[in-house]
Amino acid sequence: MLKVERTSVMNIDNAIRGARNPMNSWAKSDSTYDENGKFIIGAADLDFGHRLAVAGSDHRKFLRQVFVSVDITAPLYWWKEFDTYKVGTVANSTSTMHKIHAKEFSRDDFSHDRLDEGGLNLLDAIIDYLECERQKFLENKEDRQSWHNMIQMLPSSYNQMRTVTLNYENLINIYYARRTHKLAEWHTLCDWIESLPCAAEWICIRE
Repeated sequence: MLKVERTSVMNIDNAIRGARNPMNSWAKSDSTYDENGKFIIGAADLDFGHRLAVAGSDHRKFLRQVFVSVDITAPLYWWKEFDTYKVGTVANSTSTMHKIHAKEFSRDDFSHDRLDEGGLNLLDAIIDYLECERQKFLENKEDRQSWHNMIQMLPSSYNQMRTVTLNYENLINIYYARRTHKLAEWHTLCDWIESLPCAAEWICIRE
């Protein structure tokens, strides 16, 4: 299970203006702002960005200036793979260390959409154990044993939400490295990447 929420794409206007700096071609820009101040990219700028994007990373530096902020909720086993993409990304996560005891454990706290009946039964048993330890910790927070039991027994299917900042160059790398991955969570993320502004022209650019 992977959920994407609160997407913000920023700085396209400044990025495309900067892309025209090397050839002083600002007069060829056809992008505008509407009456509400929203940036509307023109066909010429869209095509210009596409030509730079397909020319390779040395030419598409402007994509590093198109920023994306998004909240992603995903299991810990997926976050371990996402952490491969450390360069040019920032993430602030909800805290298991400080908040693992803050609410009752339930199935919805875990990615379980592909478990069979046996797996679900085992997950339910683990949830019962974690909830028992949580209650013990709430009764006596000076006794850290129950807290350690929760932390060390927490399955990698536990869902964590992180607010992530990336750029379009990061997303090119992620998209082509993970779009055929066997984990369904990557397919959900790649579908989201395809939905971003100018994605077809600037991100999903390889044949």
